[in-house]
Amino acid sequence: MSAIGWQELLFIMVVALLFFGAGRLPEVGRALGKALREFKKGMQAFTDDFDGKSGKDMKNDE
Repeated sequence: MSAIGWQELLFIMVVALLFFGAGRLPEVGRALGKALREFKKGMQAFTDDFDGKSGKDMKNDE
């Protein structure tokens, strides 16, 4: 299976335009971009916590 080409992207854009309409398409794009940024931020926080790189000082309370 190969990567998505320009023809497939064009088809997806036309279907999105028909489905959402020209007025709502920018709103949908902004919402999708915000969702992707939040997902990346969450994944980064998860990997930082998993690797032990949290922003807190790890003091040994003895």
